[in-house]
Amino acid sequence: MALRAVLFDMDGLLVDSEPLWFVIEREVAGRLGAPWGEADQEALIGGSLERTVSYLLAKADGAATAEGAATAEGAATAGREDVARWLVEGMARLVLARGLPLQPGAARLLADLEAAGVPCALVTASSRVIMDAVLKVTGLSFGVTVCGEDVQRGKPDPEPYLRAAALLGVPPPECVVLEDSPTGIAAARAAGCPVIAVPSVPVPPRTGLITVKSLDDVGFELLERVVTGNSEGRDRAVTEKF
Repeated sequence: MALRAVLFDMDGLLVDSEPLWFVIEREVAGRLGAPWGEADQEALIGGSLERTVSYLLAKADGAATAEGAATAEGAATAGREDVARWLVEGMARLVLARGLPLQPGAARLLADLEAAGVPCALVTASSRVIMDAVLKVTGLSFGVTVCGEDVQRGKPDPEPYLRAAALLGVPPPECVVLEDSPTGIAAARAAGCPVIAVPSVPVPPRTGLITVKSLDDVGFELLERVVTGNSEGRDRAVTEKF
């Protein structure tokens, strides 16, 4: 096998968006009357919008139960669609207003891959409006994008990466995935893609998983070595982190 494509996660991997997610998650949690801290933020990294909405509503329910009543004006009446809208609109607003820095090595790696003619795809759990805002402020461009609305089952299910590989016309074992979270890594491995972890949160050791400190450490030699060493493909769905 040879390297034929590279699939990139977005949040935490290409752009340092987690601080903005923390701002908007905390803002929405406040509207729901739920407490929010760094542990809550870390629990949601790499997950889907649906998972974030469920988590926020559960936190709000727990806070309301503990206090005997809802503690914020919108907490008692907010539904899933409301919370999802608050998150998406708020995050897109923050991205466009504040901009986002690229992670170290991202611009160089993408430029090298483009110069070499290696197709790349962006595979994110974020909604399309957020993805479009990120692409606008960073100037990044991908021939193939897969966002939250493009799949029925988000990460850690393999569907997002299987879809990206299919759109590129490249077998998953020949697509190297770059991911920063256990959720995304689980999705890529379940899709049968070789993975390089660039952690933004702690990533448990795993047989065959190569971990680097930043995208500065990723070059063609490493990408090709990872592809050559990937001999097992899987396409089963997964529903839990490893």
